[in-house]
Amino acid sequence: MFDATLARRIRLLALDVDGVLTANDSWIGELDGVRTEFKRFDIQDGFGIRLLRGAGIEVAWVTGRESPSTLLRAAELGVTTVVTVAPDQKVRAFEAILAEKGMAWDAIAFVGDDIPDLPVLERVGLPIAVANARSEVKSACRYVTDASGGHGAVREVIDRLLKSRGEFDDAVARFLGGAAEVA
Repeated sequence: MFDATLARRIRLLALDVDGVLTANDSWIGELDGVRTEFKRFDIQDGFGIRLLRGAGIEVAWVTGRESPSTLLRAAELGVTTVVTVAPDQKVRAFEAILAEKGMAWDAIAFVGDDIPDLPVLERVGLPIAVANARSEVKSACRYVTDASGGHGAVREVIDRLLKSRGEFDDAVARFLGGAAEVA
């Protein structure tokens, strides 16, 4: 579990995309003469994002790589804050998100995996690395997931965050429409 006080302070879960929401795989080719890219997203991560949003915690994706696949998946999950910036501009992107949402750095949990994420991880209230993150990233984080990026790491973070806040059962019950008790 996360410290309950820290967990309750989090108002935004921000996620890197490649290596966190995906396993760092990208399939690129041509389809009818058009450059086409596919990415694999973990379905349980997606369900966790729905639970988290239902609990009133905002979600943002900040990525260093433009991809139609990322935008399609975000739209499916109702994630409206998706920012694509040069990898060395992530702090600036976060500053804009914070200003827009009226939040402070300590209200953010951020999940990253590689060197471009370090400047953000050093500022947020809850820095998190996925299991397959670079060692420099892991050492800068308060928590390292058991699961690798693209293989349930985001869901692990969401479940842990909601449970630490004492909101997991309510989030599941809300999703189920209150029709079932959750043990």
